[in-house]
Amino acid sequence: MSDIENKLIIGTAPDSWGVWFADDPKQTPWERFLDEVAEAGYKWIELGPYGYLPSDPSRLADELKARDLQVSAGTVFTAFHRGRDQWEEAWEPARRVAELTAAMGGEHIVVIPAMWRDDVTGEAVENEVLSPEQWDSLFTGHDELGRRLGEQFGLKQQFHSHADSHVLTQADIVRLLENTDPELLNLCLDTGHAEYGGASSVDLIRKYPERIGYLHLKQVDPDVLAKVRAENLTFAAANAAGVMTEPPAGLPDLREVIEAVEALDRPIFGIVEQDMYPIAFDVPLPIATRTRNYLLSCGSRTRVS
Repeated sequence: MSDIENKLIIGTAPDSWGVWFADDPKQTPWERFLDEVAEAGYKWIELGPYGYLPSDPSRLADELKARDLQVSAGTVFTAFHRGRDQWEEAWEPARRVAELTAAMGGEHIVVIPAMWRDDVTGEAVENEVLSPEQWDSLFTGHDELGRRLGEQFGLKQQFHSHADSHVLTQADIVRLLENTDPELLNLCLDTGHAEYGGASSVDLIRKYPERIGYLHLKQVDPDVLAKVRAENLTFAAANAAGVMTEPPAGLPDLREVIEAVEALDRPIFGIVEQDMYPIAFDVPLPIATRTRNYLLSCGSRTRVS
């Protein structure tokens, strides 16, 4: 973002079109996604799941150029808390994503940790609470990933706390920040998942301003979240119940978040990422357009480019 002044740049992601997988007939075709992103007035996107958009750099560059779009980040998944043998399992898919992200001019890799329970059946696949040794493995793995992404691709690792993962609450996030190298890992602060875990986005921005490297902007429906907590629903069930909602109907207050981010006085991406899988193909575009317009009204230095 070296050519961008100290602004919050609003973009969007395939997730806001109901895309969770590389290939799924329930998902909006990638050509329609790109067309509608441009129609909704966005200039920046994330790659989404690797393989959803064309993975050939030349073809993807042509498709983006035709719609006046640019890439801010790619996304990878990790499970470093499970030990050293997870490194190679994580690195090969991360390498592919990093290579394509860098080729498209992106500067960030959003990293999402593994979930501790199956998001379909709800069955626990491992303990919900990490041991001290597992925390150490998580810290070490992410520092190493950040080092390699930087050295080989010039990319920055942005860690994304996530529902049903081991890093969700404010205490979890703070523990991660206090035990990792700020040169190698910062936060993709997802305002929806933070709220889901009871964390305060504004508090994190104010207390750890130097560790806020990237944003996912979304809101949760407090009534649905109360049901999720009361019934211990999986994230997939919560998503199907509509836990993530169109701004400004939910929490946190994104005007407060954007004011806090603008006060950082540096360029940063705020990517709209409203979980909506699965969704009818004609639903996302109007929501994406309204959300863009709302977010642009929230700050004096918030733009799409």
